[in-house]
Amino acid sequence: MTRHVFNCIEGHTEGMPVRMVVAGAPQLKGATMSERREHFMAEVDWVRRALMLEPRGHSHMSGTIFYPPIRADSDFSLLFIETSGCLPMCGHATLGSITFALEAGLIEPKVPGTVVVDVPAGQIHATYTRSGDKVSSVCFTNVPSFLLHRDLTIDFPPLGVLKVDIAYGGNFYPIIDVQPNYPGCEHFTPQQLLEWGREMQDLVNRSVDVIHPQNPAIKGVKHCMWTGAPLSAESQGRAVVIAGASLIDRSPCGTGSSARVAQRFARGWMAEDAAYRHESLIGSFFVGRVAQQLQLEDGRPAIRPSIEGRAWITGRAEFIVDETQPWWDGFSLEDYAAPASAQETSL
Repeated sequence: MTRHVFNCIEGHTEGMPVRMVVAGAPQLKGATMSERREHFMAEVDWVRRALMLEPRGHSHMSGTIFYPPIRADSDFSLLFIETSGCLPMCGHATLGSITFALEAGLIEPKVPGTVVVDVPAGQIHATYTRSGDKVSSVCFTNVPSFLLHRDLTIDFPPLGVLKVDIAYGGNFYPIIDVQPNYPGCEHFTPQQLLEWGREMQDLVNRSVDVIHPQNPAIKGVKHCMWTGAPLSAESQGRAVVIAGASLIDRSPCGTGSSARVAQRFARGWMAEDAAYRHESLIGSFFVGRVAQQLQLEDGRPAIRPSIEGRAWITGRAEFIVDETQPWWDGFSLEDYAAPASAQETSL
């Protein structure tokens, strides 16, 4: 078959797009969403490319695929797709997809006021508030999150020597806090932070072992977090999150906010009962909290953070993917970038 049709709900979570595929998705093999993610990446990653990249998407697109639940006590399952790949977890997309599923009538929660979702990183529990047909907010309790590396010394040519923490909140994040060689995200353009985010990801992946202690399939970094001073006096922090080679998160990033709460709590910078209002580049915000303290199997201290945010449906779309068309499975301008050696030669 050369023609595929996908029906999607379009929307955003605090400014960051979410495209949720609700019909036309491929059937996946595996007993867990983690195994099904592996099958998706190995066999049908063209679906992600076709729906996230140009000409149907763009360099900052993010989305999910809605599936029936795997576990008996779950309400549905999600696979996370975006321009940088197929992620184990995505917080803003979880908030958005739960909102969309409730408002579109795709699910009837087993327990009113609570939604349980199977995702590659584990099982996610969420609560929501609703006013009529509109879901006004969703708060999910994330997977165990932790500080993996503290105060790494990274020789970063654009800025100099930096101290970097690496924390996990569903994805791994190098977190660059304000320090002598980095005054904060507000002092740089988004494009500059994007370029540096790419470089930091490459540098960390080449020089640091970043492996989940309980799931070796989750490894490496595909994100980077540049922190800075908040815009609002009501907020405690702000961050610009870079994902992959081209994506700048418009939201505060759910897994990034989870990683930052885990980092701050581990370092003693945040009390267990505190609320951490975390701003994005554009001033939208999530509220993060420590929902539970726990230990990983290797004895490492961890937390389950909760992340609260809002999302809105903006439309519905039907996408046709025809294999007889040029660029049928999507393209990125990064695919056509000159190699670094060629760029240096042209200077």
